[in-house]
Amino acid sequence: MEVDVLLADGSFGRCSVPSGASTGDREAVELRDCDPSRFDGLGVLCAVDNIIKEITPAIIGREAGKQPDIDRTLVELDGTEDKSRLGANTLLGVSIAVVKAAASSRKVSLFKYLNTGEPFSLPVPMLNVLNGGKHAEGSTDFQEFMVVPVGFDTFRRSLRAGVEIYHALKRNLSETGLGTSIGDEGGFAPAISSNRNALDLIVHAIETAGYQPGEQCFIALDIAASELADVEGKYRLHREQKLVSTQELVDTYEKWIKEYPIISIEDGLSEHDWAGWSNFMDRLGSNIQLVGDDLFATNTKLIRLGIEQKVCNAVLVKLNQIGTVTETLEAISMAKTVGWGTIISHRSGETEDTTISDLAVGTSAGQIKAGAPARGERTSKYNRLLRIEESLGKDAIYAGMSAYERFGG
Repeated sequence: MEVDVLLADGSFGRCSVPSGASTGDREAVELRDCDPSRFDGLGVLCAVDNIIKEITPAIIGREAGKQPDIDRTLVELDGTEDKSRLGANTLLGVSIAVVKAAASSRKVSLFKYLNTGEPFSLPVPMLNVLNGGKHAEGSTDFQEFMVVPVGFDTFRRSLRAGVEIYHALKRNLSETGLGTSIGDEGGFAPAISSNRNALDLIVHAIETAGYQPGEQCFIALDIAASELADVEGKYRLHREQKLVSTQELVDTYEKWIKEYPIISIEDGLSEHDWAGWSNFMDRLGSNIQLVGDDLFATNTKLIRLGIEQKVCNAVLVKLNQIGTVTETLEAISMAKTVGWGTIISHRSGETEDTTISDLAVGTSAGQIKAGAPARGERTSKYNRLLRIEESLGKDAIYAGMSAYERFGG
């Protein structure tokens, strides 16, 4: 769904809202028409109708520069805990379009408008080079295997490394007779025998491209373990025909980080396995970044609980998980206040909208997930970051390894 906002001075903002395939139970609810005669039920005419009939009358004449007030109005208008009445996609489309229009009215770039005083920092790209899980059925059990090029001085140079590794991986897959079809987020989706095999392929691709694993380039994983959760708190690994306990899964991660240059694991356990997360953090939290995605759903109530129970040391931030710009900024601020890592993330069903690039720089988040360097909806984010870096000139700072030092990186 696309939303346009026009201000009285002629300033204009537009947002194109993304969608996720792998969604957590705690995410704000996306509104779809559920009419099987149109777009397999995925149409958004109801959402558009909500904007025209309910939201527009409530915000016409309001000051666009007061984003918290606008977003509070949207949340109150919806009136539900999970944004299910008007739809999180409905609210987010309006919220982002308003902030873009306000930035345009001030005649500043969106990343500058969102900045609260911190030095601008270009984020480390976490490039999804191999897809599995719900993003690429028939490939690995685990959802994302990412290359993290931290050992460079500029974003531009780090992105180049990621792109070269991506294409080295494609060549290597072709030479060994493995498929090079791609998943939802642009990563390759070969039919390989085990999840570990994916790590071997990526290390080989890093070396083939002429880079040093564990020095210049690392690996990040998004397990999406909630999708693997089975009966009695166990996890089913279909590729390896195993049913494993929380303890056994954490044992696997611990072994892997000793053998491979893994710097970050996202959603390593189910969003409902909070006791397991505490043990996971105790064992590995001082060595690598442990990221909560489905666990927190960009919700400050859940993030606060996670801080109190010490279940993670980083949070994934998705605008459409929570539904407004203000709530997203609050989630980032809360995580950063206690020294957690913050990763601004795309969704599997992306659009060409580049808001997350500006959000990552404006908040100095330090990290961004925008998918593989393939297809326009992914490369648009990277291209936007290149333009921001160029516009900042000598003031452009690349986060690099500083984004991971607090986790033992």
